[in-house]
Amino acid sequence: MARRQADEYELQLLEPDLQGRQRAAVQRKLDGAQSAATVLDKQIEATAALEAELWRDLWATPQAVAWERLGWTREVAQYVRWKVKAELGDLDASKEARQLGDRLGLTPLAMLRLRWEVAPDEVAEQRQERTTAAARKKTARQRLRVVDSEAAGGS
Repeated sequence: MARRQADEYELQLLEPDLQGRQRAAVQRKLDGAQSAATVLDKQIEATAALEAELWRDLWATPQAVAWERLGWTREVAQYVRWKVKAELGDLDASKEARQLGDRLGLTPLAMLRLRWEVAPDEVAEQRQERTTAAARKKTARQRLRVVDSEAAGGS
């Protein structure tokens, strides 16, 4: 809307009848509208970046498995919108985000109410064990030395 308003002021400036104080007033309005549009564009960019980051973080949580099964993608998206507004200082958005966060199981108490438990990641544990075992083997291997057979035989 700010861009549209700026366009309208630009069209007014093209009118040949506009002169003097009226022209200066329209020019000031144009400058203000362009400035407001630029600020709004930057706010939209910042909000979009924050939303993308929060979206990525949320879908990396254990709760995301349940959301996917239940088809709650829109609810998560709505939470992301409210949460970002809250982080930018909107108190009403903060209240809404808190309520949606509870419904989505984002706090320990909310998970308890939903009867959700996070199971240990056994695959990750096995992967960690293999990595640790491989590191131990590597350490043992590093202790071995390669010996030249001719030098060892004395010939």
